[in-house]
This record gives sequence, C-alpha cells and structure tokens, in this order.
Amino acid sequence: MFYDRDPWKEQSMKSRTSLKDVAREAGVSTATISRHLNGSLDLPEPTRMRIEAAVSKLRYHPNPHARRLSLGKSDTIALILPDIANPFFAKLAAAIEKAAERHSSMVLLHATFNKSDREMAALERAAQNQVDGVIFITNRAPEAKVARALNDFARAVILDEDVPGGKVPRVLCDNGLGGVLAGQHLRAAGHRHVAYFGGGADLHSTQTRLEGLRSGLAQNGEPAYEPTLFVGDHSPTSGRILAEEFLRNADQETAIFSGSDELTVGILEVFHERKIKVPDDFSLISFDDARSLHLFAPAITSVRQPVDQLGERAVEILFSDAWDQPDFKALTERMPVELVERSSVAMPANKKKRPEKQL
Repeated sequence: MFYDRDPWKEQSMKSRTSLKDVAREAGVSTATISRHLNGSLDLPEPTRMRIEAAVSKLRYHPNPHARRLSLGKSDTIALILPDIANPFFAKLAAAIEKAAERHSSMVLLHATFNKSDREMAALERAAQNQVDGVIFITNRAPEAKVARALNDFARAVILDEDVPGGKVPRVLCDNGLGGVLAGQHLRAAGHRHVAYFGGGADLHSTQTRLEGLRSGLAQNGEPAYEPTLFVGDHSPTSGRILAEEFLRNADQETAIFSGSDELTVGILEVFHERKIKVPDDFSLISFDDARSLHLFAPAITSVRQPVDQLGERAVEILFSDAWDQPDFKALTERMPVELVERSSVAMPANKKKRPEKQL
C-alpha cells in the first residue's frame, strides 16, 4: 500500500533524534560522534561510514547551540544595514554573502530602516546568537550607545558610514577623493556655484565629500565659492524635497553634486515634472553608481564606489588573524573611488528655468 510522506512527522522525528541515538546506531560513543561531526577527529573509514550512515538514517541535525559551545564559533556573522531595498545596500549585502561563503559562514541579515531602536535590537540579537562577528552599516549618526554595543563584540567592522566612538576597524570609501573628483570635473566644465545634496549635515560622509568638493572646485590654490548645502536623508523622497527647496532658493547655482543615487532619483523626478533638463539647465553628478545610471536619459555622470570590494574587505577583516594585534581595532581603510563621465555635465546655461518663488 502507498502512503504519502508526512513532512510534519519527519520534522518531529528529526527533533527527537539525539546524539545518543546516533551513537547507539553507529556503535560508538557520543564523544566520538561529536568530535567527528566537529571535524576534530580522524577515524578509520569503516567507522566514519557507520557514523554517516546513522546520521543519514536518523536524520540527525546537530544542536547549533551545543556546537557553538564545543567549537567556540557559530559559522554565522550578522550584517546590520539600513534598507535592503536600496540598490547600494543590496549590492553590498550580496558581496558580503559571497565573501562569507568562502569562510563557510552564513549571514544573518537585519534591516534597521535607520531607526535607533532597531539598530540596538539587531546588535542585541547578534550578541544573543553568539555570532562570529558583526558588520554594521548605518545611514545616520548613531547615539553613543550604538558605539558601545559595537565595542562589546570580540569582532565587529563598521562599513560605509562612520560611527563616532566605535573602537573597531572601519572600511569606508574615499569620500574626500569623491568630492575632489566631482569638484574638478564641474570646475573644468565652467561651474563655480555648486549645490551639494547630502544625507545629513552631521554625517562623516557629508562633511568629507563637501570638504573634497571645495578643494576640487578651487583651482591652483585659488579659493572657490562655498558650495550650497542641502541635507535630508539618502532616499528618493528626500531627493524630491531637497530639489523643490533648491528650485525655490537657488540663486547662482548651475550644478548639483548629489550624495547618493537615491537622492538623484528624487531630484530627477522633480526636474522631469518641472520640465527642467539635465544638463541644459543644471549639470548633475551622482555618488555611488549602484543604480544603472548609464541607462538614464541623459546618462548620469557619477562617482563610483567599489561596492564589491567594500563588502569583501569587511569580511576579510572580520575573519583576519590579526585581531590580537594591539592596533588592529584602530584600523581604518579607505577604498578608492573613480569618476565615471557620462552626459549629465555641460557648460553652465546662460538662462535657467526656475519656478516663480513663493511669497
């Protein structure tokens, strides 16, 4: 007679199977089973085959908590980031997953939506799970308690945006160089008055890119006009709000340096609605190049972050053998960026389309 498989029954059987059951089936001790499964014991081929046959027959799965205790590791790392729907963070997460696989480690993903309580909850959960390390990414300036929680981990890496007070290694892109490259490119095209759209005035990335932009706009040591700063958060919604504010208040500005592709999307939405053309009316450079900016009309000139290398390097540091070195936790690495020239920068327009300012 034919019977359908009952997955619930099978799962129940798995949960009831113990190490003693496997040892009894294979005719060896529980210690032998445990050490074999942990890879810390070489056994004769017949014994090994009996154990593996018993594990397969009984559908035994080692208790992960017991394994953590016996090995002192969980084969998991925690990745804490703001938003997986953001293409930049999605690409970064994929790079981290691939790099972690090379270390036989799985990634536990926590999306915080840039909320303080979720960042703290994710760090607490990572500690409870006894992960082998944490990669922490934020898009805001966290409170001191976040830095303290990060400092409590034996291994943690700050990635992409700095966390003041964090006493752990950092992997950042060279934000200053990105600002310099954007400023030089705009200066060469004839722009002197430039607006910078950033994700928050208190962010390390905003401050550093703005400083680089000032330097890039200066020529032969000659001072440049101070860039106009518009700040919100790294989202299309914020890009829209800042673009509206820019169009209401901008005076001499002929170009925009946008601090992220997400901001750029919001800017372009407003420009499209207002029939403002890039680069005829305003030139535009974006930062990140995580979106397919070459497919936009016009294709958007961008400062490209090395997303894959950022993720890979963070994982390499997490699994490094150098954690016992005195200065290792003070490590800060800045990955180089590059300017990708496309079609969104031109000479300044003589006349710019601006909406009438609201009284």
